[in-house]
Amino acid sequence: MKHEEASPPESTVIRFEDVVSGQFDAEDTVVAAPLKRVLPPQPESPKLHKVLAQAGMGSRLEMEQLILEGRITVNNEPAHVGQRVQFGDHVKVNGKPIRFRIEPPPARVIAYHKPAGEVVSNDDPQNRPTVFRKLPKLFQGKWQSVGRLDLNTEGLLLFTSSGELANNLMHPRFGLEREYAVRVLGALNQEEKKRLLEGVKLDDGMANFGSIEEGGGEGSNCWYRVTISEGRNREVRRMFEAVGHAVSRLIRIRYGAMVLPRGLKRGAWMELDAGDINALTQKARNSAATAAQEASVPLADEGMTRERPPRPPLRGRRPVGRAPVGRGNKPNNGATGNAQPDPLKTNFGYIGADSYNRQRQEQDSKRGAGSGSSGGRRVGKGR
Repeated sequence: MKHEEASPPESTVIRFEDVVSGQFDAEDTVVAAPLKRVLPPQPESPKLHKVLAQAGMGSRLEMEQLILEGRITVNNEPAHVGQRVQFGDHVKVNGKPIRFRIEPPPARVIAYHKPAGEVVSNDDPQNRPTVFRKLPKLFQGKWQSVGRLDLNTEGLLLFTSSGELANNLMHPRFGLEREYAVRVLGALNQEEKKRLLEGVKLDDGMANFGSIEEGGGEGSNCWYRVTISEGRNREVRRMFEAVGHAVSRLIRIRYGAMVLPRGLKRGAWMELDAGDINALTQKARNSAATAAQEASVPLADEGMTRERPPRPPLRGRRPVGRAPVGRGNKPNNGATGNAQPDPLKTNFGYIGADSYNRQRQEQDSKRGAGSGSSGGRRVGKGR
């Protein structure tokens, strides 16, 4: 396998024009095998008698004897010999709660390519299709969405089994950047761009974009590529409406360091590997630390603005400058030290790329060997 300085294959290069034209998820010609809708279980939980012995209740044999005598319950149900317990279970011996320690299961994260027409809700009063209907089932816990996308918005939506990670990824104080492809009616003039960058007044306060780049378009339909560091309800749409432009299509293409993987079709999901989850978690922690550091720096006067600190390169990649998107534009490899790599020029170095490529290779090898499915797949499409 080639790593390091090798150029990414053409099939893995993400281009903005592919996203806005629909080619982004239309070029994958490999037909996915039927999906198992249950993810593989996490490593086995410890046995009850072992946990109690480690908690100082007695030997393992003595604990097994107490179980046989019906003196131990798990979640208010009689325990049985060989029973396994997991994080969050309540164990009682002779009716008294027992304190024991089991490490919580590692967080699981899936990236979902949300199509328009689905709501991010477990229970919709209007009985509209929800994103949760297509997600794989968990053996333990439940999926929590990292933020929301409204009914008509498409693109990247993250889900995790960890409430703490979900909070770290979407809390406004951490300031994780979201990136969108936006199609509006009519081109923005310079004054409108300036207002959107400096801030427009909405019903729930001021809001501004971190950046705006032109993305082409035909006729009166103009595409723009914008970034924002918060996720208020319909914020991107309301900001464009505030300057007199209606949004006809909205696609989220990046959340923090996680980019929408090329080839992940609308309505399909993929599970992130442990390495990508660790990188995502670390990125959230770094953002929290940066936010706390910025909040502690006093400003000399109200006229001063705080500059964004340089971002560290992700996973050892050298950051490159970002140039406006357009035909013929190439990534700027100049010495702009505080810019991230452009996620729509290449997905290498961004969270999720390794998970997607590795899982696709696993599927291809299984398909080529003619073997059946031995468990839940981690890349799939909901029914």
